[in-house]
Amino acid sequence: MNYLFVHQNFPGQYQHIVQHLAAQPGNRVVFISQENPVQIPNVERVVYQPFRTPRPTTHHYIQELEQAVVFGQSVFEACRKLKNDGFRPDIMIGHNGWGETLYMKDVWPDVPLLAYFEFFYHLHGADIGFDPSLPVTPNDGPRVRTKNVINTLGFAAADWGQAPTRWQWSLYPDYMRARISVIHEGVDTAIVRPEPEAWIRLPNGTTLTPRDEVITYVARNLEPYRGFHVFMRALPGILKRRPRAQVLIVGGDEVSYGQQAPDGRSFREIMLEEVGRGIDRERVHFLGKVPYGTFLTLLRVSSAHIYLTYPFVLSWSFLEAMATGCLVIGSATAPVQEVIRDRENGLLVDFFDGAALADRIDEALSHPDRMQDIRERARRTVVENYDLHTVTLPRHMALMDDLVNGRTPR
Repeated sequence: MNYLFVHQNFPGQYQHIVQHLAAQPGNRVVFISQENPVQIPNVERVVYQPFRTPRPTTHHYIQELEQAVVFGQSVFEACRKLKNDGFRPDIMIGHNGWGETLYMKDVWPDVPLLAYFEFFYHLHGADIGFDPSLPVTPNDGPRVRTKNVINTLGFAAADWGQAPTRWQWSLYPDYMRARISVIHEGVDTAIVRPEPEAWIRLPNGTTLTPRDEVITYVARNLEPYRGFHVFMRALPGILKRRPRAQVLIVGGDEVSYGQQAPDGRSFREIMLEEVGRGIDRERVHFLGKVPYGTFLTLLRVSSAHIYLTYPFVLSWSFLEAMATGCLVIGSATAPVQEVIRDRENGLLVDFFDGAALADRIDEALSHPDRMQDIRERARRTVVENYDLHTVTLPRHMALMDDLVNGRTPR
């Protein structure tokens, strides 16, 4: 079988499935993306460079659309070259969000295209307007409506779609949902698992184990969409109540979602300026972005793992934390509530209630014995519903098999 994938940031959501397919004899896996140093054995990289960025004079409603067309055209040219070189895929799979899948079927009209639909934007009921400190503006309605042009064009170009959670799927219009399957990328629970003897040595030489009081917070970047400001404002009170606790914070200083921080500063700098005098920097450790192995070790020594998010896309780290047996304290927002049931397989708090967050952390650290059943049920939730090898990968393979063989997926 010939598989053609596209995602600007190789391998993106497709790491697990690409590794699986590339390891099977007889498969040829080609992946179109922008340049990065990542390599996967037996996967052929085809790198494209967008030929320009959106022009400053382009109307601000459609700057993202212009970029999507540029990305889509760049992938279109890469596909044309592959076709001229004699390559023909049996199926094409790609992320819709940046426009890369828009024109693939103009090269191979009769080859099925499975597109990843991550988020359909709404003015109400999701991320926009959720945070009162960032109120909706008159321009947001037209801007959001225009932003969904990429979703709409991408859906028209695809034979079928995939969304990672039921809540994200529910954001799409009815006519789209009818052709979108809900399949998460999955977690390899054979690797992402508890390790009672885990330990981690911090840059200052401190060594922590599961027997220590360790509070963990992880995000790709430290920003409001992932509740960083709420967590930081709660920290002074948490540290006073838990004088032995160590706090490990993982994430970069960039912005993945939402608005940039003002004055060119990072949200970490802004929050340290606001609450820095109330935290003990000997016990609060900003680790930046860490290797995956370090990330897993950090989860394995965690006593309480904090996951706060606007109603937005679900982070991989959330399910990975549950799979390692973390006591996850999450925000009572979608799609967290799709996975966590309060006091059954995790604890939930109001996103904005820093006092309640401090109470839950204090409770978790004061009564680790009471939390053990919750930890075990957290891992069981992931094993039963999101395990890579027994749940999500078989569903991915069945979906692709249906499309390749002209069947309507169930």
